[in-house]
Amino acid sequence: MNNDIPKQFLELGSLPVILHSIYSFIKFDFSLQLVVALPENYFSFWNDLCEKYSFGYTHSLAKGGETRFHTVKKALTLIPDDRIVAIHDAVRPLVSIDTIERGYRDALTFGNAIPVIPVNESIRWSEGKKNQTINRQNLRIVQTPQVFEASLIKRAYNRITSDSFTDDASVLEAMGETIHLFEGNRENIKITHADDMVIAQALLKQ
Repeated sequence: MNNDIPKQFLELGSLPVILHSIYSFIKFDFSLQLVVALPENYFSFWNDLCEKYSFGYTHSLAKGGETRFHTVKKALTLIPDDRIVAIHDAVRPLVSIDTIERGYRDALTFGNAIPVIPVNESIRWSEGKKNQTINRQNLRIVQTPQVFEASLIKRAYNRITSDSFTDDASVLEAMGETIHLFEGNRENIKITHADDMVIAQALLKQ
């Protein structure tokens, strides 16, 4: 992002990216238990940010780990086993309330629910000098929030020792569970590069 602060704290419109993400869940259900996972050296920065933007919603802070895997595993220890838990990237500020609602609803039925969208572009597999086209019809782009029975995803994180997973559904799948997919919202982009902020700004104005 070519910036001095983590991308989740960059201002998008009138709020930091992370607060847009959080407010989507609060709008869905004001009674949700909220856990914010951050590197410990950003705790005071976060507290100052909450004061600056008058964010007074009750929440817990979880220390971030060396990898995403370790961060989620630590955060999950703050969630009771009998809950449905949604794990969301702080840098997905445009998740729709409908996506959140369907995630929770489907997780109650199937034990887990993962939002995905179809791939529109042509795809090629490439390795070294070799490359070939791939049928995109069966491919999906994975989003968050990924929603689970808390006891199930906590058990998966406690059983799996590899920390190379880039999403939570993969951790659950490694334990032998079948992953349930539902259609996400295309605006639910992950802000990774500077151009993504421009796109998010335009979508936010709509």
